[in-house]
Amino acid sequence: MPKEFFPRISAIRFEGPDSKNPLAFKHYDAEALVEGRSMKEHLRFAVVYWHTMRGAGADMFGWGTAQRTWQTGEGTVKEAIQRARAMFEFVGKLGAPFYCWHDRDVAPHGKTLAESNKNFDAVGKELKKLQKDSGIGLLWGTAQNFVHPRYMHGAATSCSADVYCFAAAQVKKALEWTHELDGQGYVFWGGREGYSTLLNTDLKREMDHLGRFMHMAVDYKKKLGFKGPFYIEPKPKEPTKHQYDSDAAACLNFLREYNLLDHFKLNIETNHATLAGHTMQHELEVAGAAGALGSIDANMGDVMLGWDTDQFPTDLYLTSQVMLSILKYGGFTTGGTNFDAKVRRESFEPVDLFHAHIAGMDAFARGLKIAAAIRKDGRLGKFVADRYRSWDRGIGAKIEAGKATFSDCEKHALRLGEVTDLESGRQELLEAIYNEFL
Repeated sequence: MPKEFFPRISAIRFEGPDSKNPLAFKHYDAEALVEGRSMKEHLRFAVVYWHTMRGAGADMFGWGTAQRTWQTGEGTVKEAIQRARAMFEFVGKLGAPFYCWHDRDVAPHGKTLAESNKNFDAVGKELKKLQKDSGIGLLWGTAQNFVHPRYMHGAATSCSADVYCFAAAQVKKALEWTHELDGQGYVFWGGREGYSTLLNTDLKREMDHLGRFMHMAVDYKKKLGFKGPFYIEPKPKEPTKHQYDSDAAACLNFLREYNLLDHFKLNIETNHATLAGHTMQHELEVAGAAGALGSIDANMGDVMLGWDTDQFPTDLYLTSQVMLSILKYGGFTTGGTNFDAKVRRESFEPVDLFHAHIAGMDAFARGLKIAAAIRKDGRLGKFVADRYRSWDRGIGAKIEAGKATFSDCEKHALRLGEVTDLESGRQELLEAIYNEFL
């Protein structure tokens, strides 16, 4: 019999909202239909390797607290394979359809690139077997180009061409294994792609190098025959003062400037949106309006803490607003709801991982139901449509069609004399209507 890492925990089942069982879903019913699709298809939940399997409960002020029988050390491929088996047991019992990884979360660093690749190959073969046996899929892979000291000045934006090449080689290998494991997509997160001071930074050169790096990745993707999308994940700061992928708008501007928009979508994270001074819904709307909404990292921050706390999402306003935007733009295709979240340092027992994921999955299931109910009710949608009705006819329609000039606008304004038909935005009424559905 293979070793069980969670022997006292059975598969998590849906028991309904009246259940008091902490190891059961109250709202996430995987096969229940919402707007014609199952919850499983709508939400496409994924568990992350880094926080769930590798997180030790440490912070900058304290040692790790987590009790993890599979966390025996960084060291060997054998230990990494044990960790992979623990991961698939966890994801299988949770009932999530996907998982995600960074390359160095999966397999240990080697002393050389060749040794690191050999380690990755050995564990990758085990992941392929585990995926086949379990039916669990890879939502996306990515390269961990930010932890190792070689990346202290950046990876694709490093002042060292040697480091740049090392980063490219690492992404190449991660792409190969994402393709081999039938990954739905591939993510770029620029944890060190930015600067701490402009006194030592050639910003334009670094941005140009980053653009060139992405084009090389696109070229290799085509060579591999990998069909999934590339994602960029925005974040404004931490660990650098400024990261070049600071928010959705900055990412879109970068992609347009370097002629990459056809090859990339965005992977939006709530806590990163917060750090950028935005709401998650704002970031989703910016990405969606550009046709670039690809996937999400599901977490939240603490309003009393000004850093990336990566807490599990339990706020129903947050999850329902997220799902309103995702449904508005047609739902996920290759992307999904990826729990880039970690249990609190004080929640140190393995069972807490289940409690946390169940809470997040139930919160998003409720968010999905709330969003669908708001859309079916129609009052909020009708209010917005009515608010812009002057653009559906006359001079408004002419402007939107690109057929109006400044002179046309001037003639219209002169005929008006003064604008007299302004209406209230009724924010408080709309917020009250929203609250009816929570």
